[in-house]
Amino acid sequence: MKFHPVYPSDFHRLESYATRQPYPLCVYSLPCILVWRNVQYHPEAAEWENLLLVAARFPEQPEKNHLILPFAPGQEPLDPERLWRLARKAGFIQYSSVPQEYLDRFPRHTVEKWFHISREKGYDDYIYRQSDLAQLPGNRYAKKRNLINQFHRDYIATGRVTLEAVQGNNIAECRAFLEEWCLQRDCSQEDNLDLACEKEAAHNMLADYAHMDVQGLVARIDGEVQAFGIGARLTARMGVLHFEKAMGSIKGLYQYFDRECARRIFAGYEYINKESDMEVPGLARAKKSYHPVYMVRAHQLRVKE
Repeated sequence: MKFHPVYPSDFHRLESYATRQPYPLCVYSLPCILVWRNVQYHPEAAEWENLLLVAARFPEQPEKNHLILPFAPGQEPLDPERLWRLARKAGFIQYSSVPQEYLDRFPRHTVEKWFHISREKGYDDYIYRQSDLAQLPGNRYAKKRNLINQFHRDYIATGRVTLEAVQGNNIAECRAFLEEWCLQRDCSQEDNLDLACEKEAAHNMLADYAHMDVQGLVARIDGEVQAFGIGARLTARMGVLHFEKAMGSIKGLYQYFDRECARRIFAGYEYINKESDMEVPGLARAKKSYHPVYMVRAHQLRVKE
């Protein structure tokens, strides 16, 4: 079993493995797998017996190396014993980002026979109804609608706002906007590693946008890019919003743009996954303010000897 680095250019070669994958955690999105790489971490994959195994390799911290659950198109999820044997054969001691849904399929004692189970705090994903984010109904979304109304009055009613798909002729502008957005939030490697890694992944997504089956939306104000979002299919009923950036100094822009992403990128899906909060308090507050319908818990399975 040989693992090789994978890149966005591998998307169409590997796409058949991910098309029917059932797991609702964002890390099981193939575009996500392919763009999250940096000097500390890079993704690898191996094709073996009709399975796709995806590994995270940390050259400087090998104790963090791990697999995620294998992609098995047309098959039931692997039982714990087979999962254990697969990890041993591949030379890994742990699976990361194992969703609660997998653990619920098997009696607890069956899983614990083969693995030590632990929670991965900060990596639970927030799940929303698409209709909630697209319509913002009821009193609990009143503040969001008020901000959108103010934005409409100040920007949309005066003809200053245009929306368009992410495409070849605006990708360079999106990347320039990302740099400006990060300057305002100090996404430097030294001060905020999570934001720095996300910035690099977003640049990778934009640079190789044409290689992957993703959809994006751009908002311009007075002709200048002031927001962009990129999403992808996750499961048959759920899309995932991988990146969403909007200029925070423009009141109501984020609320307006988030609603438009739900309407335009995720039409036809029942749910939207907006990823985890990485235990960042401000990010957690923002995600909770949109009232997720549930959270997908993430776990680690460590191989028992």
